[in-house]
Amino acid sequence: MHDQKSNLRLLAAVLLMFITIASFTMMAVAGRYVSNELDTFEIMMYRSLIGFLLLLIFSAVTKRLHAIHLGYLRDHFFRNIFHFSAQNLWFYAITVIPLVQVFALEFTVPIWILIFSPFFLGEVFTRPRAIAAFMGFIGILVITRPDSETLNSGTIAAGLAALGFAGSIMITKGLTSRQNTLSILFIMTAMQLVFGIICAGYDFEIAGLNKTNFIWVITIGVAGLLAHLCLTTALSLAPTTVVSPIDFLRLPVIAVVGYLLFGETVDQYLIYGIILICVGNYVNVLAESSTKKHAP
Repeated sequence: MHDQKSNLRLLAAVLLMFITIASFTMMAVAGRYVSNELDTFEIMMYRSLIGFLLLLIFSAVTKRLHAIHLGYLRDHFFRNIFHFSAQNLWFYAITVIPLVQVFALEFTVPIWILIFSPFFLGEVFTRPRAIAAFMGFIGILVITRPDSETLNSGTIAAGLAALGFAGSIMITKGLTSRQNTLSILFIMTAMQLVFGIICAGYDFEIAGLNKTNFIWVITIGVAGLLAHLCLTTALSLAPTTVVSPIDFLRLPVIAVVGYLLFGETVDQYLIYGIILICVGNYVNVLAESSTKKHAP
């Protein structure tokens, strides 16, 4: 019976990861298409509005409005500054460079967390973490090849977005020990809706929605929430050593989608860089899992 439950949990985690990959892919494709009519601030504003309304409806229907607590707003403010900035840079990057390159640089988020966590979270910088960080850094250099010909605004934006996501995750790690997930998501969508209105409306011109971009904006809003919900749930059902390799499938999937929809090609340097980053991340995942198993 125990083995059967474990197998069902693993199967559920695998299915959720495939939904996660599909959701992230749809969000990138929708962002690319809608960027012709909306700027990144407008995209973020509408995405946050959709997320806010969905969470409000969900909380009301499930009678969980009382579970939303509006505390630790200072921490939430800095977390959402990081996340809002990073997401804007991410939406800009997907319009400038190949989608697979954006996703590859996004996979450096765990590497940046490894590097900065000893300073901000007090975590120990172990040898496996050092190896993972080194491989990830070399992978970044291979992908971006920082010179006057290959380094552009898109790769810089994607790299900075990864840093922003890392900062957001580190602050979130502290918040999860004090607040529930619903409160964190509710405050996130509310704050980022305000940020979006301010940034999109600074010139008193906010593009409206029509039949075409409305569909893409809805896709971005729903896919964004669904991706993070499924990923979080999958991690709660199965070990990271199972979830992470499946998550890496995002890269070949987005490479194929980019080729079919936008004629994007993948060069050998991008492949080498992706391999280095993924192997570096997985080295750390295996080390962390081993440490937890042997912990008293």
